[in-house]
Amino acid sequence: MTKTTFRLCAALIVAATANVAFAADVPAVFDAKSCKADYPKASLMNEEQGVVSMAFLVSAEGKVLEAKLDKTSGFKSLDKAAMSAISACKFKPGSKDGRPDSTWTKVEYNWTLS
Repeated sequence: MTKTTFRLCAALIVAATANVAFAADVPAVFDAKSCKADYPKASLMNEEQGVVSMAFLVSAEGKVLEAKLDKTSGFKSLDKAAMSAISACKFKPGSKDGRPDSTWTKVEYNWTLS
């Protein structure tokens, strides 16, 4: 094998590997600092705390299409408030094969009393 042929084969392998990495799905994300849920008043009074785990199907435009509760905080009011607030947030769309597309993303919301 000549040096030129070897270099060409190496370049093709690198290019093929780059395309595989590029084709991965990238989930949607949101800015947690600008998208906060209001603590439910009854939960504040009862000193309820916990972590809500949720999954969201986000459109290529960044809007929530579907929401699912993956794991409860242990308190229905905290779960409901988190689902409602995060569902209303604007997400940065995810992508498939390098193009914006609908993707599922997981979000955990931590309710803590300070």
